[in-house]
Amino acid sequence: MKTELKSGIYWVGYVDWNVRDFHSFNTAHGATYNSYLVQDEKVALIDTVKEPYAPQLLRNIQELTPLEKIDYVVCNHAEPDHGGAMAAVLKNLPNATLLCNAKCRNVLAGYFDISHWKIQIVKSGDQISLGKRTLAFLETPMVHWPDSMFTYVPEEKLLFSMDAFGQHIATSVRFDDEWSLPDILVEAKAYYANIVTPYGKQVQKTMEAGSKLAIDMIAPSHGLIWRKNIPAILDAYANWSANQTESKIVILYDSMWESTTRLADEVLSGILSVSQTINVQLLHARRNTLTRIATEMLDAAAVAFGSATLNSQALPAMAAALTYIKGLKFAKKPGFAFGSSGWGIGGAEQISKWFDEIQWEQVGKYVSCRWRPNDESKAACFEAGRLLAQRVLNR
Repeated sequence: MKTELKSGIYWVGYVDWNVRDFHSFNTAHGATYNSYLVQDEKVALIDTVKEPYAPQLLRNIQELTPLEKIDYVVCNHAEPDHGGAMAAVLKNLPNATLLCNAKCRNVLAGYFDISHWKIQIVKSGDQISLGKRTLAFLETPMVHWPDSMFTYVPEEKLLFSMDAFGQHIATSVRFDDEWSLPDILVEAKAYYANIVTPYGKQVQKTMEAGSKLAIDMIAPSHGLIWRKNIPAILDAYANWSANQTESKIVILYDSMWESTTRLADEVLSGILSVSQTINVQLLHARRNTLTRIATEMLDAAAVAFGSATLNSQALPAMAAALTYIKGLKFAKKPGFAFGSSGWGIGGAEQISKWFDEIQWEQVGKYVSCRWRPNDESKAACFEAGRLLAQRVLNR
């Protein structure tokens, strides 16, 4: 299966319709591993696919050109969803030279025996002529790995953007104008929130460098290719990387015998007593994926986290969510900790300590009730919700 992007430039990747877990990223709509073939006087393959799908990739290439005609293979990023098939591909491309940066070579050497590969190291500013077209390289470290790189074809104003601007969507179409833009942006947001969030500063530097390029098509390594709605995805990345928030509060909680649920409801009531225009997301930690939780966190202006107590700790799903959120390094948000306990305390206390560890401001003292919420604990949660709402409206 192949799709033409520009005259002589094709998508030759693989659509993974049934993948649902991408190292804890919930891929409810599947994924694609995008690989591209540029045909000119010389022929270049841009990135490969996951290792199991190397045969399909090679068949797609052979529909367009004999394998021995491939002169270059570009590796923009060595993570196995893009570089996993590299050994199998190079084995079948006897005349190909691998183009990658030095950090990418080192990562590939950690996965494969590269001693017999023909490798040419490239860096930002380097160019390779294919004939009528040129491959120009821009290193983009930590967007989202140290080896990350863009490849640009100036004659076509075409940017192969690696993981940037991607989405996890399995579909029979390849371009953004063949799908619903709001749906694509939802998936792009989930992708950014769960993968790119810790690297916002690097994203901004990359976008500044990329702004000097004339671009009328962006071909990422996952999902749909941008050819019509490029301003929309660039604006979204600008906002996400600058930690722009909405009038939004995330209440994330887990409960054992519904006492913490009652406290969460009081926080919600407190928020709505101030304004019903605030977007409140009330999320049960065990009934929502980490992917959904992180996506909602991305543009939230404030949070309230609560948990019942198990073995003097927060419940396991809540503890996992806190670990996941901490690793994503969201910008600081005001928050509130609450929870319930029975004969042993710990849930709310652990969350309060978590806020202190990552240096997020706590709005009021945490609330921890014993057994069932009483009037005092419910009133305290209501007040915390009210204060959070005021903070959001006045931000």
